[in-house]
Amino acid sequence: MSARASTPSAPTITEGGSVPSSTGIEALIAQRQLRAVFQPIVDFDDGAILGYEGLIRGPLGTPLESPAALFAQATEAGCTTALERAAADACIDAFNALGCNGKLFLNFSATALCQLASMGVDALFARIDAHRVVIELTEQSAIADLRDFAPVVAALRAAGAQFALDDYGSANASMNVWVQLQPDVVKIDRFFIQDIANSALKFEAVRAMQHFAQASGARLVAEGIENEADLLVLRDMGIESGQGFFLGRPDAQPPRKLDERTRAALSAQHIAVFPELTRNSGAGAGGGAPAQKMMVHAPALPRRATNNDVLELFTRMPDLHAVAVVEGETPVALINRRAFMDRYALPYHRELFGKKACLQFANAQPVQIEQSMSVEQMAALLASDDQRYLADGFVITDNGRYAGLGTGESLVRAVTEVRIQAARYANPLTFLPGNIPISSHIERLLSHDAGFHACYVDLNQFKPFNDQYGYWQGDEVLKFAAQVLADVCDPTRDFLGHVGGDDFLVLFQSETWHERARRAIESFNAGALRFYAPADRAAGGIHGEDRQGHPTFFGFVSMAIGCVHIAPGDGAQLGSEAIASLAAIAKRRAKQEATGLVAIEASESAQLLPALSHGEVYAEAQLAIPTRSSRLTSETHE
Repeated sequence: MSARASTPSAPTITEGGSVPSSTGIEALIAQRQLRAVFQPIVDFDDGAILGYEGLIRGPLGTPLESPAALFAQATEAGCTTALERAAADACIDAFNALGCNGKLFLNFSATALCQLASMGVDALFARIDAHRVVIELTEQSAIADLRDFAPVVAALRAAGAQFALDDYGSANASMNVWVQLQPDVVKIDRFFIQDIANSALKFEAVRAMQHFAQASGARLVAEGIENEADLLVLRDMGIESGQGFFLGRPDAQPPRKLDERTRAALSAQHIAVFPELTRNSGAGAGGGAPAQKMMVHAPALPRRATNNDVLELFTRMPDLHAVAVVEGETPVALINRRAFMDRYALPYHRELFGKKACLQFANAQPVQIEQSMSVEQMAALLASDDQRYLADGFVITDNGRYAGLGTGESLVRAVTEVRIQAARYANPLTFLPGNIPISSHIERLLSHDAGFHACYVDLNQFKPFNDQYGYWQGDEVLKFAAQVLADVCDPTRDFLGHVGGDDFLVLFQSETWHERARRAIESFNAGALRFYAPADRAAGGIHGEDRQGHPTFFGFVSMAIGCVHIAPGDGAQLGSEAIASLAAIAKRRAKQEATGLVAIEASESAQLLPALSHGEVYAEAQLAIPTRSSRLTSETHE
C-alpha cells in the first residue's frame, strides 16, 4: 500500500496559514513536521501481526496532511527523493519509539533507491537493524533497465533488509520486474483484493499470482482488505498475509494485536464460497481447437478439374466423403461423394459430363469453418437455415487457405461434447456452478471438517408442466427456481449449484439454513403460479398422462428440499458419494411431505445406505451431466 498517489498538487501552508514558496516541502522536512503512522500486516494463519507499513502524513489539519498532497507538492518542487528519505527517517524514529515487534515496511521509488544505493545503504540503517526492514518498491516511477537496478536490490539484501514489490498488478509492478528482481515479498494491489469474494476474474488473477509466488518463493501480502468476506476467501485460498482497514487502519499508535472482531473472522469455522466463472460458453472448458481436432486431411481438386477427375479420386479413395474444389489455395466449392456418384450412375452421364468442369455438380457455397473458430461460432451453424453441411460436410480453412474437410456428424459431436464438458463447470441455462465446482466445494468442506447441511432441491410435477407448456416455459421455471434459491443463500457461506434439469444442490453453512430453505419453498410455490394459464390456475393444475400413459391430474409445480446434516467429524467418515446418497434419501422423503422440507442427520441415517439399491437412490444422487443444449435442459426425471 503506497503512501503516495497521483493527484493534483495542493498548496502548502505555513504555520500562520499562508502559502509558502516552492521551498515549503524542504521547510517541513527541516522542521521535522512529518508524522508517521503505521498499518499492521497480519499473518492469516495465527492472526499475529508480522509488522507494520510506515506511512507519512503532513501537519495535522492542513492541506498537506494527506500523502497524496505531500508528494504532489514535492514533485512540483523537485524534491521527491528528499521527501522519501525524510519520510523513511520519520517512520524509523517513530517505530523505534513505539517499541513495536515485527518488521517495518518502508516505501521507496526506484529513483530514490538508486540515489540511496549510490550514497551507501548503510546510512538508512544507522538507527534500525536492517534485518527488521522490508523495502517496498513503489509503482511511482518506471525502471529504465532492470539489469542496472538489480545491484541496488543486492545491496539492500547484503545489508540484511528484505525487498518487496508494492501494488503488484498495477502500473510498473509487472511480471518481468518480479522475474528479474525476485522479491522476498509481493504486495497484491488493492484492485484485485477489493470484492474478490464476488469476482471470479479477480479470484483467478490472484490465484495465478499465488502459483507464481509458490514457484519463486515470494510471500504474498493482500492489500486493501476491507470486509470479512474478502478476508475469508483470501484465507481459504491460501494467501499468507494481508493488510487493510478491516485488519487495522493506519495510526500513530498502531495495535499490538488484532481486535476480537478480526480474530473471530480469521478463526471462523465456516469456509468461504469461492466465486466461480459460471458464465462459461464452453469454448475453454474442454475445447482447445475443436475444428482442428475434427479435420480430415484430404486432397483438393483445382477449379479446372473435370468430373472424370472427381470420379477417379473417389474411386481411388473410397472413404472420402467429399472433395473440395480450390482456386489456388482458396476453397470455392465442395462436391459430395454420394450425390456425385448417384448422379454419375445414371445412363449416359459419364459420357455426357465426364470431360466437363467439376463445378457443374458442386456446391458453390459450401460451409467454411476457420480452424481457430470457437465452439459457439460453430454451434451457430447448427441453428442456421442451411443444413447442407449435414450431408456435404464442410471445408476447414487456415487463414482462408484450404486445410481439410469435416463431416456434419463430427461437427454435431464436437459441439455436443464441449458443451457437456462446459456444463460440468457451469449450467448453461442458469449459469450456476455445475458438477465439478459442486464436487470441489464438498471436498473443501470435508477437508476442513466444516459442519454443513447438504440440501437436494427438486421440483414436484415439473415434467407434466414441461410436457404441457413446452421446454421454453419450463426453462423459465428453472431460472425462477435458481433465482429463488440464490435469494435465500448467504453468498459468503452457502454454495448453490445446479446439478441438471430441475435438480439443485445447496450446501448451507448458515445457521439459519432451515428458515432459508422454508422461505425458498414458500417463495417458489407462490411465484410458480404465474407460469400457468388462467384456466389452469383456476382448476388447480393441469391434465396430462402419467408414465404409464394413464390420464392424470397434476397439481402445480412445487419445490421439495431434502437436507442431510453433516456434523463436524461425520463428513470424513462418509465421503462425498455417501453424502449425495443421503441427500437423495432426504429429497425423496421431502417430496412426500406437505411442507416439502425434510432434514435427516447423517450420523443417524448412514446405516440406511447398504440396504438401498444403487438404481433406487445412489444413481439418482450422482451429479448428472446435462447432455442437451440449454433449451433442452429442462427435461428430467421425477
